[in-house]
Order: sequence, then C-alpha cells, then structure tokens
Amino acid sequence: MSTSSGPLASLEPSTRGRGLATAYALAVVLAAGLVALAWYGLGRPLGVPDAALSGGRMQCVSYTPFLRHQSPLEPFVISREQVARDFALLSRYFRCVRTYSVAGLELIPEVAAEHGLAVLLGAWIGPDREASARELEGLVALANRYPETVLAVVVGNEVLLRRERTGEQMVELLRQVKARVPQPVTYADVWEFWSAHPEVAPAVDFVTIHLLPYWEDEPSGIDRALEQVRRVREEMGRRFAGKPILIGETGWPSEGRQRETARPSRENQARFVRGLVAMAEAEGWSYNLIEAFDQPWKREKEGAVGGYWGLFDAERVDKGVLSGPVTNLPGWRGWLALSAALAAGLLLLAGPPRSRWGTLAPLLAAAGGGLVAYHLLYGTVAARNGAEWAWIGVEAALSLAATLWLVLRLIEPAGTRRAALLGLAGRHAGHLLLALGFTAAVVALQLAFEPRYRDFPFAVYLVPALGFLFSRMAGGLGPTTRPLRWLGALLALAAPVVVYRETFENGPAMAWVAVSLLLAMALLWSGRRPTAPT
Repeated sequence: MSTSSGPLASLEPSTRGRGLATAYALAVVLAAGLVALAWYGLGRPLGVPDAALSGGRMQCVSYTPFLRHQSPLEPFVISREQVARDFALLSRYFRCVRTYSVAGLELIPEVAAEHGLAVLLGAWIGPDREASARELEGLVALANRYPETVLAVVVGNEVLLRRERTGEQMVELLRQVKARVPQPVTYADVWEFWSAHPEVAPAVDFVTIHLLPYWEDEPSGIDRALEQVRRVREEMGRRFAGKPILIGETGWPSEGRQRETARPSRENQARFVRGLVAMAEAEGWSYNLIEAFDQPWKREKEGAVGGYWGLFDAERVDKGVLSGPVTNLPGWRGWLALSAALAAGLLLLAGPPRSRWGTLAPLLAAAGGGLVAYHLLYGTVAARNGAEWAWIGVEAALSLAATLWLVLRLIEPAGTRRAALLGLAGRHAGHLLLALGFTAAVVALQLAFEPRYRDFPFAVYLVPALGFLFSRMAGGLGPTTRPLRWLGALLALAAPVVVYRETFENGPAMAWVAVSLLLAMALLWSGRRPTAPT
C-alpha cells in the first residue's frame, strides 16, 4: 500500500532523515576507528631482543657533531659545550668515537679524554690537495698531542670509492703519516674497494672496511643483512689474513626510501644494530657503528635516507635503537589528530548527506585526510628546503581538493552555498585532474631516470586516482584532451621502468606503480560517447 499520501506521508521525510543521520554517524565512528588503528599500527611499541654486552659498553660509534641546523658544507663553529654534552651521552653506551675530519674539530680528543672516550681520529682526503694537506698536518699534530686518547688514525674515508685519488697515491699518503705518528694507521673504504685495490692493504696496520647491506649493489633486506655482514667479514678475513680487520662503518637507516627488500625503519635499525653487536661480540670482531646522531645535512647528497642513520636523532633524543621497545613513529598521536582535523574539515565543507551514498563520505574523507597527513609526515623526513616543501604542499593541496570534490559528489549537498561549491568544483575538476597528472608525471620521470635518492609518494595520489577513474568510468569529466592523454601515456610508459629498476620486492615502489597506472587510466579514459540517432 502506498504511503505517498494520507496521514503517514508526513512521517517519511523525518524517518528517512533520521536513518541517514544514524548511518552517517556510524560511518564517522567507523572512519575514526580505522584511522586511529592505522596510525597506532605505525607507532605501536615493538619488541626487539637486546644485545648482551660483556664489557657493559659497545665498542665505537661514528661521531659528527652537527645539529639539525648545522652542516660541514657551510662555515661552522662547534662549541666545546656542544661536544661535551654529546660525549656525556655517548660515553654511557660506547668506549670510543670515530671522526672523519680535524678541521674545526680539533677539540674532540681533549673533550673525549675528559669523558673516558678513546678516538679513532680521521683526516678528510678530498680533491683539494691543499685542504687535504692541512687535514693531514692537523691529524699528525693531534695524534702526537693526545697519544693516550687517539687509538689509531684513519687517513681518508672512501677516497677510492669517490675516485678522488688512486691506490698508489693513497699508499704514499699512508706512508707519510706512519712515519710521523706513534699510533696504528689505516684507511677506510667500502669492502669491495679493498679487493679492487690490493696495493693499499700492505701500507696499513689494519684494514678498515665499510659494510652497509642497505647500500650494497644488491641490497639485503633486514632478514638477510646480518648474514651478509658475516659472509663479507669472513671473506675479508681470509683475503687479508694476518692483518687485523675493523668493520669501520656498519648500520641501518631509520627513514628514507626502500631499496628492493632493504626497508628503512626504526624497528629494522634496532634489529640490525642489536644483532650486529651480539654477533661481533660473539665472534670477537672489532666494529664501529654508523652513526651517533642523525645528520640531516647529508640529505643534500644522499636523499632522505642519508640523514637518518643515527642511533639518536638530531636533537639527541634516544630513538630506542640500542635497547628496550622501539617504535617506528613515536609522534603518531599528533599525526592522528592532523588526519582527524583534515577529514573533519572536508565533511564540514560538504555538509550532511542527502542519500545513502552520502553516508560513505566520512570513510572517503578519512582516507583522503589520513593519506595527506601521511604525505606531510614524509615531508618532515625528505624535504631539504623551502622549494621541496612547496612541492609537497602543492601535492597535498591538490589531493585535498580532489577529495573534497569526491565527497561533495557523494553528499549531493543542499543549500545555495554548498551546491555552488559543488558546481565550482565540478567546473574545475578537469583542471584539477590535469594538475594532478602533471605533478605525478614529474615524479614518474624522476623515479624512472634519477631514482637513487627519490622516494615514492604514492599515498597522496591514491584517493584522487581512484576517484577520478571511477568518475571517468561513470561518464563524468567530459572527453579526454590531448594534454591529459600525453600525461597518461607518460605515466604508463614510466611504470615498467620503475618496476625494472626497483624489482617487485620493493613494496612502496610497486604501490607507486599501481597508483600511477590508476591515474594514467583516468587521464586516458575516453568517457562515454554519445549514441548516434537511429
């Protein structure tokens, strides 16, 4: 029996409205719970076995004193108080520190002695002959001034790797220094370069190898990384039998891009460092961990990952790497709050739903806001300057605008202002798709042709890619244009290049490939064609 008229007719709108409001409220609760669960999953405490230490402290750690705003690439002044604070902290965990240069850091041996730390004193050898000569003079002077604190001197770091000197030239520098200092003398480089330059080994008192599974030509995931360390260390022991060997650099990054199966995270850093220390102690190996503190300035040359090898962050806050529970995202509550604020803003702009489809808007808004917040989290790790922050901000703004348009389409807002907002968004949806296609194409070209230090910003494009594709398939947005087709073709062509470079084992890379292909389909989709009259 119809209720479109009669005494029950007046009850239908209010009953329907209450049903929509109830469904909408349940969707808000569900969306909030899912977002909270996702952020908690990133930040929850994780248990990693501690390393048992026979002497109470670990052996050595690489030390560069620069704070977040400091860099050796610019003129700097390192105060005695700053170094003293650092050594007061490090002396609780380590017996010695390794340095890489003496210029501007001449006070390190003296302050180290005050805190009971020995020093592996390094001199930076680079392409500038005069600067290198000054480094060596400073190295010799400090080694002779502090013979009880300076355990050994390191003449050059990865000079052969950078191809700034030949093996014969390094041998000559080593001989000059050995004649002038009482301590053992060594040179430090990636382990392959000791094999490639066998003439260097006879000139050193011990061989210092760098062994970083993350940076290997064939990167090792965390599950195989320690076995790779063992294999190489044993191989070097056989190759240079009779020479003591120091693992001069070994460690794992806590942030940055994934390389094949090698995934940076605080958990993986803790697993590697604690496992390495336990293995080295059991085998009787000498080792030096890289590094004491995060050094954000290294992002200039190494990408985001370069700044996050520290056991403590740039503010000297414990990252939980050495002992106890570790979390990959200690500030997850703040990012949850930002996600909630972005989602709430989208919903407030859109207004209440007018149909059952509109009750899904909270889930869409939560996904869009959460993924944009995740993208901004990536910016705190990767952005090196204002220009890079501006680019990240543009990507975030485009993603939020696309999400708002999609939410408005679901809500079907009533009222002049919100309906006008939907109309405005609809009129410019094509321009928004073009802008997103352009920024994604720039990223795709970078990842295809200059990928080593690039990350995979898939999160910020996911909701727009899916939303625009579904809209295209439903006949929205009108016909595709030549610029859209060009951008779509570029994304489609770049995707297999990324797969080839990164392999299917790299999860974030494959996520980017999938999202970029979804966006490519949205750009290339021809839409519905009008039916010819019969």
